[in-house]
Amino acid sequence: MTGSRLVATGHYQPTKILTNDDLAAMVDTSDEWITKRVGIRTRHVAAEGETVTDLAAGAAAKALAASGMDASEIDLVLVATCTQTERAPNVAARVAARLGVRGGALIDVGASCSGFTHALAQADHAIRAGAATRALVVGADMMTSVTDWTDRTTCVLTGDGAGAAVVAAAETPEIGPVVWGSAPELGTAVRIDGVPSRFSQDGQTVYRWATTRLPEIARQACERGGVRPDELAAVVLHQANLRIIEPVAARIGAVNAIVARDVVESGNTSAASVPLALSKLLEEGKVAAGAPMLLFGFGGNLSYAGMVVRCP
Repeated sequence: MTGSRLVATGHYQPTKILTNDDLAAMVDTSDEWITKRVGIRTRHVAAEGETVTDLAAGAAAKALAASGMDASEIDLVLVATCTQTERAPNVAARVAARLGVRGGALIDVGASCSGFTHALAQADHAIRAGAATRALVVGADMMTSVTDWTDRTTCVLTGDGAGAAVVAAAETPEIGPVVWGSAPELGTAVRIDGVPSRFSQDGQTVYRWATTRLPEIARQACERGGVRPDELAAVVLHQANLRIIEPVAARIGAVNAIVARDVVESGNTSAASVPLALSKLLEEGKVAAGAPMLLFGFGGNLSYAGMVVRCP
């Protein structure tokens, strides 16, 4: 095989929804302030006792069912997450056990908001190298578990969820070469640290880096994927906030593309945001089979990873 393709996607979100008005009753904020600043209106919050593994397994099961494959056919499971509390077995192993995956490599990827696209690239690389034939790639995070609900600058951002994709070997590559990298000197601009662990960030640093540096890198991903930005049918960026998504998408030059704006409904779900938004977009049937889409994750570590993928 010379490459890989996206076979199917799936997503899972907790049933509890926290609105901006709900937050206004908890902290000094308002629906108008949140909507104007970040564009978020609601976010999903995991139930008590629900874990990252629960979210990941829910999304993975849906993707696997949509693919028409049996779990026994999967020989690589990659789970991107930065909020897991289960250290060993890792989340990938726990998901594999729940779904009935019988063997293969089971790997967690800790690249925060760009974790899913990093993991998708690794699955593509493994298949191209002959180390795997069918992979399950998941992004799952419970950002509300690391949220300081007294900090109005961050508690308005976070949500919980998971998205997943099944990837398989293909004669004709449908997942383009990845463009990935980082700005480690700025890495502390996004943090999950302390005891208990809490999410914090230097929002201005992230905003400047994302809006000035990333559009050119996204265009490089298009070039490596063999398409012009104006040929893209969809652009799925990390769902950080609309004040980043909209200017970055505009500067890429994807004038004919649908731009995913799931952040409005889901908030910032870190590693889950790209596959969650992608799965919803495909479920709605808004992108034609075979059409090129740009998937581009960025954020924590001030890392990024993007590639052009053909719609299944």
